[in-house]
Amino acid sequence: MATIFSRIAAGEIPSYKVASDEGHYAFLDINPVVAGHVLVIPRREEDYIFNLPEDEYKSLWGFARRVAEALKKAVPCKRVAVAVMGMEVPHVHIHLMPINSEGDINFSRKIDLPAAEMEAIAAAIAAEFESEA
Repeated sequence: MATIFSRIAAGEIPSYKVASDEGHYAFLDINPVVAGHVLVIPRREEDYIFNLPEDEYKSLWGFARRVAEALKKAVPCKRVAVAVMGMEVPHVHIHLMPINSEGDINFSRKIDLPAAEMEAIAAAIAAEFESEA
């Protein structure tokens, strides 16, 4: 059975897509820690990031870097924080979060953003991502 992230990447479940290519998909987290919280996934299902073959691991991080660069331009911040935990969904995913201080990251606190704001953020990141291609 496909993971929820595979179903999102396949378009079976709606998402706020920010970037994609043949092997990867990036979209806004629907339970964000901060505005602009992005999840980056490989399209191929794997539960644990360190189980990815070396070439897929490097490719995922290269794609995530491009998304992070677009994110930083689209959502002004000092840094883009990175987290890889992956306990809640059995599909590798990298969290990218625009932050201005370490205190901005608190996975116990989720924020609620209106759909229009999520759409605007996703469109801004996607535009920056595409301008770099």
